Amino acid sequence: MSDLRRARFARVVRRALEGLPGQFRERMRNIEILVDDEPDAALVEDRGELLGLYEGTPLTERGLDEPYLPDRITIFRKPIERMTASPKAQAEIIRDTVIHEIGHHFGISDERLDQLGLGDAD
Repeated sequence: MSDLRRARFARVVRRALEGLPGQFRERMRNIEILVDDEPDAALVEDRGELLGLYEGTPLTERGLDEPYLPDRITIFRKPIERMTASPKAQAEIIRDTVIHEIGHHFGISDERLDQLGLGDAD
């Protein structure tokens, strides 16, 4: 894969983050957003194909004075590119995946994300 394709993908992820409503962007705390080519094989074995992964402590479970490592959201490039070659369709999948994983950061369960129409991203 070329560095150009990786850079384009990272730009699309960044645009998806910038496109979030301000009320969500302002409340995101202590979070790192990464792009990686593929999830670890063990994760895929346990969960099936992954487009994104949230790792951390949701805001709803944090104490006020406890120090936390930054949460991490990883968006996986190759699984998304395998789904479609269309840049427009990839951008939509990326947006949905970013929203899904940020939902976990805010403490929204998979069940609730499904009810909101934002399920199946991971």
